[in-house]
Amino acid sequence: MNRMAINERKSGRFLWVLALLALLALSGCQSAYYNALEKVGIQKREVLVDRVEDGRDAQQAAEEQFSSALEQFRAVVRVPESELSRTYDRLNDEYEQSEIAADRVEGRIDAIEDVAEALFDEWEDELSLYQSAQYRRLSERQLQATRVRYDEMLTAMQEAADSMQPVLLALRDNVLFLKHNLNARAIGALRGEVDGLERDVTALRQRMQAAIARSDAFIDELNRQDAP
Repeated sequence: MNRMAINERKSGRFLWVLALLALLALSGCQSAYYNALEKVGIQKREVLVDRVEDGRDAQQAAEEQFSSALEQFRAVVRVPESELSRTYDRLNDEYEQSEIAADRVEGRIDAIEDVAEALFDEWEDELSLYQSAQYRRLSERQLQATRVRYDEMLTAMQEAADSMQPVLLALRDNVLFLKHNLNARAIGALRGEVDGLERDVTALRQRMQAAIARSDAFIDELNRQDAP
């Protein structure tokens, strides 16, 4: 068999594996999905690192999006009445993008929890396989320490995600109000909401930054455990 034929065969096998993994992921059969990944050399720990990185990136994007929404909200109270219609459209777009960003963060957290549970369950089960009591104790201590760091990270991520909700609700209220009141009176009412929204966004950004720092620290720890 010539080199081109071998490469084509490998390529076809790789595409088949990708298709199988996509099918398993869509079907919700996570244990089969992780088993299939392991058969091609991808361990749960690697999946966890990838998903934590995705979660961190989603949080960074959400922080930027909510900051952008706040800037657009500030702009609303400064525009002349003749510009309100176009300003409403921009604010509504910012609200919708913020909602998408929040949903993405929630989805990333769910994915992290799923693979972390599978990893820790496997790790716990494998402790009984050690013949060496010393190795078993070392592995158990490492498992416990990793769980603690993971729980700290997950709590920070969930707190950041929860802090998005009051901002979303405030944005939605003001978008709806402006939609039906494109006049100077609406501007006066919205002006009184700016300070409260700024406080909420500031709190959100602080929690996001704390969660991102926890995520980076957890990723570093897992990578150190894998280092030779």
